[in-house]
Amino acid sequence: MKKFECLYEGTAIQGNPTLLNEIYTELYITESESGEINNDHEVRQIETQSRRAATEDTAIKCNDIFRPLPGQDKPIRTVLTKGVAGIGKTVSVQKFILDWAEGKENQDVQLIFPLPFREINLMKNKKLSLSDLLNFIFPETQEMKISCDEYKVLFIFDGLDECHLSLDFKSKVKLCKVSDSVSVDVLLMNLIVGNLLPSALIWITSRPAAADLIPSECVHRVTEVRGFNEPQKEEYFRKRISDQSLANRIISHLKSSRSLYIMCHIPVFCWISAAVLEKMLSQAESGEIPKTLTQMYTHFLILQTNIKHERDYEKKVKDEDMILKLGKLAFQQLMKGNLIFCDEDLRECGIDVTEASVYSGLCTQIFREELGLYQGKVFCFVHLSLQEHLAALYAHLCFTIHSINVFDRTKQSLFKFFNRKKCNLLCELHQRAVNEALQSKNGHLDLFLRFFLGLSVESNQTLLQKLLTQPESCSYSKEETVEYIKQKIRKNHSAEKSINLFHCLNELGDDSLMQEIQRYLKSGEIRKTKLSFSQWSALVYVLLISEEEMDVFDLKHFIGAQTKADEVFSICYLWLKNPDQFGK
Repeated sequence: MKKFECLYEGTAIQGNPTLLNEIYTELYITESESGEINNDHEVRQIETQSRRAATEDTAIKCNDIFRPLPGQDKPIRTVLTKGVAGIGKTVSVQKFILDWAEGKENQDVQLIFPLPFREINLMKNKKLSLSDLLNFIFPETQEMKISCDEYKVLFIFDGLDECHLSLDFKSKVKLCKVSDSVSVDVLLMNLIVGNLLPSALIWITSRPAAADLIPSECVHRVTEVRGFNEPQKEEYFRKRISDQSLANRIISHLKSSRSLYIMCHIPVFCWISAAVLEKMLSQAESGEIPKTLTQMYTHFLILQTNIKHERDYEKKVKDEDMILKLGKLAFQQLMKGNLIFCDEDLRECGIDVTEASVYSGLCTQIFREELGLYQGKVFCFVHLSLQEHLAALYAHLCFTIHSINVFDRTKQSLFKFFNRKKCNLLCELHQRAVNEALQSKNGHLDLFLRFFLGLSVESNQTLLQKLLTQPESCSYSKEETVEYIKQKIRKNHSAEKSINLFHCLNELGDDSLMQEIQRYLKSGEIRKTKLSFSQWSALVYVLLISEEEMDVFDLKHFIGAQTKADEVFSICYLWLKNPDQFGK
């Protein structure tokens, strides 16, 4: 109870503790059909899920994940819970354990062993028995004989996507005794498969991209944490913000920006928005209220930097230097697809590991260190989107301050020798970033691109001046970049990629294609008009971000006699992929 009763929003060390039961908002969890891999960018998955009809899903409460639903008669031993980063998987685990410890739920379970993968990783080269492993992590079990005949035991493996072990489920090494020593990966495999302690309950959490690391035949139930549904979003802000009048203003503002409100399905984003808007909407503050993702995250960075200034650190670190170092780490690791870093990764970016707590203190709740087994340290950003924002800021500053193209390290200094206007080069750099994002198979640069383009907008340039000493900005004209993105929308026959490019246009403040389509929709002339692919993509985008529910999606409302079948593939594809989103 002492370990799990507090929720540290932000860092585990420097954050202000809040009682979990005071702030906890029930998450929307559903029973899923499979643990199949999903390579879509996680923000794209959130945007898709945000419009799914609740009536199409089987909702399940966190405390009920091991209980069969009506009509299900088979016992549930192993549960795989998937969900994107920051959606609430670890907090769900914490709430499950706290309710159990307080005697409220699952009292048929006598022992729970939480074993985060990021801690088990530090033992990957060890040979241990299950008893050794448990005795080391939980010294209080040394006098206890772990046996499922005597106890009902639950093992919780949190963060499968962070697992560095080679879990070979085809291995023929069979382990049946808790006292036999093997490598940790073989030990876990036998525990999950059921060779070892076959009546023990197993709960594994994972981001969707790693869900298929566990074979489907080893999993009895797959659940998915969807984050907050519409009522839960409002409930979170009303609990988080004590001033209910202010909470109402925050909710109203977020609802006015559909792209921001969609992101509120992620609890971490709600926390970021609450931190920023609570400050901005108070009477003491003035300035433009954030309406785009880039504005929100840039305000958050400024907010955390100001918190650092209010504290006394032994070693003074220039904000600009620290942001560049953190940005370099974020960018390099994003390109490698890494979310967890070791002290060597920090050193490569000029971050002194012994001063890590001071560095993380600069951006108090952006960067964190955690103590694992053997007091080994691992580092990460609080959320993937914070890493993507810092990576984009690093790419932007490398160009504006040092004239470096981060996408072409072999020719990084060539910009300095071109006798050309810097604003023209910035257009070329933006076009390169667009191409890089379009070539990414899993969309891992999609949100980075939105931030990168958004940082060039004048309002965000003004914001950055509160953080950094920047050279005078060139008279950058976004029109060339906007036109380039529109060309890519016309040529690109991928619905998801086109949607992200529309988000990019939104960050740049251009909504010309959307207005064009909305005119057609309002006038009813859309059936008489032969739409181009870019217009079809715009229609898909309008439907995606619309606040209106569609009980029936009827293609006849959009297709006229002039329309060829292949011209509607983008919208049909979207419907086929997300039938719940549009109803019938």
